[in-house]
Amino acid sequence: MRQSLAPYMILFAAMLWGTAGTAKAFASDVDSISMGAVRLAVGGLLLMLIAVLTRRITFRGWPVKPLLIGGLAMALFQPFFFSAVELTGIAVGTVVSIGSAPVFSGLIEWLIFKIRPARVWWLSTILAITGCIILMFNTNDVTVNPLGILAGLGAGISFASFTMSNSRLVRTHDPIASVAMIFCLSAVILSPFFFINDMSWLGETNGLLVALHIGVLATALAYFLFSNGLKFVKSSTAVTLSLAEPLTASLLGVFLVGESLDALSWVGLLMLLAGIVILVLQSRRNRREAPVNA
Repeated sequence: MRQSLAPYMILFAAMLWGTAGTAKAFASDVDSISMGAVRLAVGGLLLMLIAVLTRRITFRGWPVKPLLIGGLAMALFQPFFFSAVELTGIAVGTVVSIGSAPVFSGLIEWLIFKIRPARVWWLSTILAITGCIILMFNTNDVTVNPLGILAGLGAGISFASFTMSNSRLVRTHDPIASVAMIFCLSAVILSPFFFINDMSWLGETNGLLVALHIGVLATALAYFLFSNGLKFVKSSTAVTLSLAEPLTASLLGVFLVGESLDALSWVGLLMLLAGIVILVLQSRRNRREAPVNA
């Protein structure tokens, strides 16, 4: 049952991620590193608490290399992502950050792990990436900032690296334990910024609500679902499914924050959605055919 729900768990996780940039817009005076550090601390501690209380974690036998790579990748993803959103807007920043991740993920699998992506991955990814490119060149009031684009690409390769590392960890450890370990390690990496940066915004009602939303829903719940789904889905496929995040972020940016997209950008959104749908349908087809081929 859980295997059949895996693609949908990843999709729902991506939709929750898509709310993070919008939430950050309601705390615009907060720097990107501080927001990322709080996100990791809240999400990581909550996931660790759940893992400990449910006895789903052991602190022995963890492979050091993927754990360190995953922790560093997630620590880097936070400032890259929130900087991209701040510099280029929610729609474009999220699209570049997550839209570039499938390319990096597929290349890493192909070049390092010698796993050649399936044809349907190429089709869905090309559709989705083309949609992202079209959306990135929106001609209305969103600014395409070169530094923001570079930050987004940094977030993309960081997210791809995290996904690859996490997919290795969930083979031998419980998914919630894996993501809890990665996030707590990432929080430790960024913890010095709690003392360096101004954290007074956490004492304000608006700032606290934003931190709780991003930490609990857009991080703890989202990555719990993502890690469970990753146990049954290839990492390159999972990253392409994660393109539901920029789709969600773009729509929220338009309807909640007031960002504007031109007609061509809406075509890009539809192409992005088409790529995701193709991948989900192919996953369902593969599950139906599996018993026959066994």
